[in-house]
Amino acid sequence: MQKSLSAPSVRYHLIDALRGFALVNMVLFHLMYDIFNIFSAGTGWNSEPLTIIWERFICCSFIILSGVSFNFSHRPFRRGIILNACGFLITIVTVLAIPSQAVWFGILNFLGCAMMLAYPLKAYLENITPAVGAILSLLLFAFLYGVPDGYVGFFGIEFFRLPEFLYGAKAFAFIGFPSGDFHSTDYFPIIPWIFLFLSGYFAWRVIKNCNADRFFKRKIPFFDFIGRHTLIIYLLHQPIIMGILEIISILS
Repeated sequence: MQKSLSAPSVRYHLIDALRGFALVNMVLFHLMYDIFNIFSAGTGWNSEPLTIIWERFICCSFIILSGVSFNFSHRPFRRGIILNACGFLITIVTVLAIPSQAVWFGILNFLGCAMMLAYPLKAYLENITPAVGAILSLLLFAFLYGVPDGYVGFFGIEFFRLPEFLYGAKAFAFIGFPSGDFHSTDYFPIIPWIFLFLSGYFAWRVIKNCNADRFFKRKIPFFDFIGRHTLIIYLLHQPIIMGILEIISILS
């Protein structure tokens, strides 16, 4: 049985710093998104290759780091409920304020559900060899990446289509089976993203077994601070950005 990694005796500041770096990137990305998609129309910014790569990098960073942090979580189920509540709040605000930019099952809802799903399985996950778990999780993520688009394959390479009845109801969107009329500007279903979350969980156990965790005790002050206040900054940054851009738009 693998040794439990919960409740570390030291804080791994570099994990906070990496989370903070990802959050700074997200704030900058949302600033550009708001400028090009809400306050300007038809720029084509969303389809730029660098934009797509940047967006995926930010999202994958958050999910992997959340999986890493799951090793240390004292109350993951409670944390999951809080994240889901914040995610539902974002859904309500976006639906009421900017329906065209509505968020259904965004990153906070996903992370909340991932913690709540992984929590009862943690004892079983700890019995899996970390390297095997990390590799299998990444492979499952790659093979199931196309499930929300109706197929199983390897990222963009399609192996076979999934039955259409799976995509017949909006209620199945959170699992990874969105209906044809489903739309969300921030959408992270359980399938395939739960496996990227688990890859982060196992990756830290590999790092710990190799005694490489000592490198994560290093502190990067600015990003470390941001990383320890991720949720509140995440909830506040978009209203602040939108308010500033609205003022600039009125004055210009």
